[in-house]
Amino acid sequence: MNSNSTPSAAPPVARLIEAFNRLPGVGPESAHRLTYYMIRMPREEAEALAEALISVKDRIVLCTKCLNITEDPICPVCNNERRDRSRICVVEEPLDVLAIERTRAYDGLFHVLHGSISPVNGIGAEQLKIRELLDRLRDESVTELILATNPNLEGEATSMYLQRLISPLGIKVTRLARGLSSGADLEYADEITLANALQGRSEIPDNGESRTN
Repeated sequence: MNSNSTPSAAPPVARLIEAFNRLPGVGPESAHRLTYYMIRMPREEAEALAEALISVKDRIVLCTKCLNITEDPICPVCNNERRDRSRICVVEEPLDVLAIERTRAYDGLFHVLHGSISPVNGIGAEQLKIRELLDRLRDESVTELILATNPNLEGEATSMYLQRLISPLGIKVTRLARGLSSGADLEYADEITLANALQGRSEIPDNGESRTN
């Protein structure tokens, strides 16, 4: 048992505390509160929660095209013939797709990298879904690639890497406008800020100097 659990707690309680404590953003105190909330929860609600968790693990897969999470082989966005298939917006995580979709300011397709380049954390380009993106760019009629990685060090490094990789393909590469706060995550940005960032995106030319779209 690690130092975050309660020594006097019954083993099932201690295991649940440890399980909650492993979740991102959940510290020891929050783990304790969640655990004792679950203990007081009616059995029917607890069983419904457990069933929902198992269902997610059993039924959710990655879209074969954009790699977003979905229940079907191809997600609803990729399956929608009304979407603009000449544009692909590259994001780090599935939550970023939801954030951009809430703006209703973008009608193109997406590509989810499932992370960002972070040498400190041992994550390199080969661990991201970049090869799948390149395959799409070769097979699909894409004229613009929108880099919507998070405005932090890892996101900027990922954006620069992709720009250098894709520019030789002759595809227009743009990035979101800098209205987003530095160091913030897309999933926490409000709809207006994200919509303005999409509309004010700028092209990334080979010489590294941006010009407005």
